[in-house]
Formats: sequence, structure tokens, C-alpha cells
Amino acid sequence: MTAKELINPNIIPLGPDETVETALAQMDDLRLMHLPLSDGSEYTGLVFENDLLNVSDPDLSASMFKSNVGRIYVPDTQHIYEVIRLFAGFNLTLLPVLNGKNQYIGAITLSALVGYLPRIAAVSSPGGIIILEINSNDFLMTEIAQIVESNDTKILSMYVTEHPDSTLLEVTLKVNRIDIGSILQTFFRYNYTVKASWSQEDSYTEGLKDRYDALMNYLSI
Repeated sequence: MTAKELINPNIIPLGPDETVETALAQMDDLRLMHLPLSDGSEYTGLVFENDLLNVSDPDLSASMFKSNVGRIYVPDTQHIYEVIRLFAGFNLTLLPVLNGKNQYIGAITLSALVGYLPRIAAVSSPGGIIILEINSNDFLMTEIAQIVESNDTKILSMYVTEHPDSTLLEVTLKVNRIDIGSILQTFFRYNYTVKASWSQEDSYTEGLKDRYDALMNYLSI
């Protein structure tokens, strides 16, 4: 999926003369902590609610308090992973999207992104979860896939978590089978370290919810 597919075209940027008071009112109405700025069709930057709340004169132009971190945006052709990275990196509630002519065409809200995340992790699909702990030098995606598929099972999603100051990786697999005993046995035969697994529907749902909640906390919802 690309950024264009998550755009909300109804979020209108603040103009150069709109006041701090107006900007804060719009943020309150939209339940956002950020709003885009524009000068005509040209996107010029973001304003942050925290910056505006510290302004003593509400009649000043909101554009005077444009964020000093530069123009944060994504092209409409950008992959969803870069969208997630920017949301997490800047603790955003909104991310502007520009077309090929660098014109503002809409924005992605955090709520829209969160609504899409379960599709990436195949949350709604039944199956089991396996977490492997692997040295980065031993990480072979093809071998992991081969082990899973040799048990007549498909990988629905996979993501890798790196640990600071460590060569160990945590590889989380979501597979399309709840009974994952034979898959675990095969991993053991190949000397993989299985850090955790969920195979029954109840424990699977609880474990997935915990990891999903952790991701939501990371995105500062």
C-alpha cells in the first residue's frame, strides 16, 4: 500500500494569515495535535499544538510558529512503512501528502493509519504466532519460510525486532495454522530458539493483543 491510499482529502491546510486561536480550534474539532500550513497550493510545513499553546497572543499568525524540524511530509507514492516510520519518529497525529508536483493533496491521520495496521500484521486472520530469537548473522528468511511451508503452512506476516547493543533479532511469525506443534518441532530440529508461541485461539488472541497494544504505545496513541 502507498500513502495515496490512506489520504483524507478533507483536511484543509491553514493559510498564512490564520491565527493561533483558529488553529487551536481546528485541532480541537479534528482531535489532532498537528495541522499543515500552506501558501496557496504549496505546502510549507506543520504546526504543533504544544507550540501554539505557549503563545501568549492568540491573534498572531499560526504560521509564525511553524515547526523547526523542517517540512515533514510523504510523496503520495511512498510505501506505508515510511509513513509508519515518520509517524513514530515525530510522534505525529497527522502526516501531509504531496503529489508529483509537490502540491498538498491531503493528509494521513493517525486514526487512519491505526485502522490499517491490523491488515499488515494479519490480525483478523486465524492462525498461530511464533517468536524466534536469532543471531543476526544466522538470519535466513528463506530457511524460515521453508520450515513453515514444509509443514503445509503459510506465513501470513513477519516482522523483525532489533535489540540495541545486541546481535540478537526477534523474528515474529504469524502463520495460517492454530495447531503449530509440528512447526515448533521442526524449528527445534534446526536448532532455532523459540522464545514464545501461541497456538490456542484464546492465548493467541491475548498474546497478539499484548503485542498490538505495545505497538500502539510506541506510536504514542
